[in-house]
Amino acid sequence: MMGPSHALSGAAAWLAGSWALDAFAGYSQSPLAVAVGATVCAGGALLPDLDLSGKVTRNQGGATVARTFGVFSLFVAEVIEKISLGVYTATRLSRDPRRTNGHRTFTHTLPFAALVGWGTTSLAAHYGKWAVVGIIFFTAGLALRGLFDEWAERAGWLIVTICSAVIAWFTAGLLPGDRGYPLLGFAVGFGCFVHLLGDIITHAGVPILWPIPTGRRMWRMVGVPNGLAVRVGGKMETIVLRAAFTVIALLAIAAMFAPGLLHRFEPDAWADRVP
Repeated sequence: MMGPSHALSGAAAWLAGSWALDAFAGYSQSPLAVAVGATVCAGGALLPDLDLSGKVTRNQGGATVARTFGVFSLFVAEVIEKISLGVYTATRLSRDPRRTNGHRTFTHTLPFAALVGWGTTSLAAHYGKWAVVGIIFFTAGLALRGLFDEWAERAGWLIVTICSAVIAWFTAGLLPGDRGYPLLGFAVGFGCFVHLLGDIITHAGVPILWPIPTGRRMWRMVGVPNGLAVRVGGKMETIVLRAAFTVIALLAIAAMFAPGLLHRFEPDAWADRVP
């Protein structure tokens, strides 16, 4: 799928999961916690496509996520693409085809999702609040680039970077205490997992079974049958799926917070406030 669809699916999945935890497990979160989690998960849902690099010196090409912070993120994408290709080349078996790029290889695996989730949690746990602010800055930039792709394309990477910094600074003032916030790592890893689910329903598929060999292949692309596969950039993705993700997100927000807001406007609630 395309970047905007990945980001929207990540936000919708986190919001729906937050509602489910609230409704069935009694685990409620503040609006700030839900917003941060949804932002981080939306940004995390773009991370696997950092293996699709562009032209660094020209600030062109690459995946949506690679263009988030201009030449800086394009350079990171170039490095990750080469690392992914190196992992592919080092572990490929006799039936795996030779490749000249690393797109849809290592970063599109479950071990990668687990690795970045663990790494995010460790970073936040060791360095506390300011590491959390850095994580929010980075993932907020990815989320803005994905959720508001056309605006971000017109505004340019510098405006996206400034907006990400404002979001991170605002959040820093509201975050309680100097703690690690372990759910951030889960949000990033879960976002990567949602990305894999999104790509697995396309024609290309993803190597979801890696590093388990199947026959004489280590990098077998797994996906749905061609008749059911979603065409990248087609109407099913850009209209039907994005509309469904939007509805899920809005319903989850309403289910979590609308009852509390409505209660504030009930006559009994106002009567309790009268001295």
